[in-house]
Amino acid sequence: MKRTTALAASALSLSALACLTACGGGDSDSGTDAADKPEATASRTKEVSPAERLAKLMITKADVDGSVDDSEDGYAVEKPSDEFVFAKSPDEVTLDKKVCAPLAYAMNQLPLGEAQADLTRVASKDGLNGGFTYVTLTAYEDGGAESAMAGLAKAVASCGDGFTAKSKSGTSPYDSVTAEPTTKSGDESLAFKSTMTVLGTTHTLHSAAVRHDDVIAVYFAVDGRAIAESRPSDVKLATAVVEAQNAKLG
Repeated sequence: MKRTTALAASALSLSALACLTACGGGDSDSGTDAADKPEATASRTKEVSPAERLAKLMITKADVDGSVDDSEDGYAVEKPSDEFVFAKSPDEVTLDKKVCAPLAYAMNQLPLGEAQADLTRVASKDGLNGGFTYVTLTAYEDGGAESAMAGLAKAVASCGDGFTAKSKSGTSPYDSVTAEPTTKSGDESLAFKSTMTVLGTTHTLHSAAVRHDDVIAVYFAVDGRAIAESRPSDVKLATAVVEAQNAKLG
């Protein structure tokens, strides 16, 4: 059920800048300092990659620290463990209903559509007790985010009677998918719940997706301990986490 994409923040090559400093300043024959050239100035400007951008947009513990207003305890925000990875990429997932693929990706912290970069964190308040809210941010080129949201919305509408997702790690049969009401956020948003039966016990999983321009935030709530212990579960998304993340994106 739990999955993280181990995504390191990529950096642009610094070879051009290194050359500017190592190759010397002004040429004695030209009488012109390299630092005064427009090309040299432009090469010193480091662009922010999609991965670096997501790293700055992702919530941290400070963003959901309850001590700010003392109204409630804060949340821990961490990288998810690789122990229960369902799949490392969408290519590793197969489905009995292709249209339902975005649902499987959303509930297993995999990027939707044609992504430039994605990043996942998991927020929890009571460790193994009380469930987890996963946050996956994905960046897209122009139009990619809208297309990804459309595919997810179509999947919610088309997969009401469930679907089955498979990977090298195992099989996840979802019994049902139902759209849920959600507060309007960002440029567009949607929410849905799904049910699955594990060892004869039914679990309800809640998810939501919010698009802010060319970035999509997908939220997923699960009580992994209840599933492992064969106890029914129906954990909701952590409101404080969702609101904090939407605020950073907005």
